Amino acid sequence: MHRRMPLKKIPAYQPAHLGKVLPDGRQRVGIFPGARVKIVQKKDQGTGAMTEGRVQEILTRSPFHPHGIKVRLEDGSVGRVREVV
Repeated sequence: MHRRMPLKKIPAYQPAHLGKVLPDGRQRVGIFPGARVKIVQKKDQGTGAMTEGRVQEILTRSPFHPHGIKVRLEDGSVGRVREVV
């Protein structure tokens, strides 16, 4: 008589960032209206020039984005957060 081995539970895939607060602008949890941030606008992606300002609105809906959370600054410029100041 064969004895059945219990099936192993395979954990679901979880990205490496899950459960950690990253110091950069890739997680929404560290970004809020009024926060001072440095962003890279679409037109400056080639040069990497950063614009500093205060967040007016968070445009990315997901809690994490690998290229940075997209925000609108109070001066109207839109870009992805590279650094929270």
